[in-house]
Amino acid sequence: MTSRRRLLAAASAAPLAAPAVLRADTPLRWRMVTSWPRGLPGPGMNAQRLAERIERLTGGRIRVQLHAAGELVPALQVFDAVAGGLAELGHSAALYWVGKAKAAAFFTTVPFGLSPAEHTAWIEQGGGQALWDELYAPFGLKAFMAGNSSLNMGGWFRRPVQGLADLAGLKIRAVGLSGDVFRRLGATPVVLAVPELFPALQSGAIDAVEFLGPSSDRAQGFHQVAKHYLYPGFTKPNGTAECLIARRVWDDLPEELKAAIEAACAQENQFTLHETDWRNAEALAVLVREQGVAVEPWPREIVDKAREAAEAILAEIAAAGALERRIVESYEAARRRLAPWSQVGAGAYLSVRGRVA
Repeated sequence: MTSRRRLLAAASAAPLAAPAVLRADTPLRWRMVTSWPRGLPGPGMNAQRLAERIERLTGGRIRVQLHAAGELVPALQVFDAVAGGLAELGHSAALYWVGKAKAAAFFTTVPFGLSPAEHTAWIEQGGGQALWDELYAPFGLKAFMAGNSSLNMGGWFRRPVQGLADLAGLKIRAVGLSGDVFRRLGATPVVLAVPELFPALQSGAIDAVEFLGPSSDRAQGFHQVAKHYLYPGFTKPNGTAECLIARRVWDDLPEELKAAIEAACAQENQFTLHETDWRNAEALAVLVREQGVAVEPWPREIVDKAREAAEAILAEIAAAGALERRIVESYEAARRRLAPWSQVGAGAYLSVRGRVA
């Protein structure tokens, strides 16, 4: 029997072997690095559930080992870890990467920008996802929305804030474009990872901290050392988290596994938003009724100056390059399109519903 005939005979007798990536008995084992402490209410639990959803929806064909902030890489090195090949997945927020890509913050939140529902509409219906893909392509990354901390609060302050003068020289932890706004209002923004926030506030290394909303904020213990809780969170009106995926592994996946990962991210995005709103309501009540927190509105002069600063910052980003300009223009077009409906829809209804006892 010739060599060719022997090969054909062996092939016909043996069962067809699927590629390793498709075989349930040889799962892919991926690492996920995050920017959050393990188990942190809100984003920490969000990341853990996402890892579990990916495993479940891929039928165990992708197994995810989660590494919380500092366990494999520092909290603010998630982007580099996935781009550089140390991990296949990351869970973080795009606003941390403005030093790498000026328009990155648009895919989490920008000052006076889109609400959570509006942001999702822009990403899914208004071309936002394609622009996100284009922005991250040079870094070898693919991203999806994968969690949402909802509307954010304005931050915790050790002293009352009654006007612009109270921000002069004030050291506030603020990230993304929020830090740029506070700098232009006279404050000193400080970039700190989540595990560093409470120690810095407690020691007086910072005077204020801007984080998320009542549930995650209360879990961090900020109310123990700062009693002035300002609203609204005009610098961070949305809280989209991202799942970062290394293109080197994403591009090699079969379509069904890509669809499963995308579905896991979408499910977790919606679940986290609803969970956060539910828990924020409870946490806010506890902070006010039991823990002596004063929930106070921002002074009007600060809001007005902050809006002017935000408009200038967005114009500067648009002038940074062709892609940045397209992202800003797309985002602003979405805001113009959605704002009238948001105002006569949700906004108008809430204004007439009145206080619910």
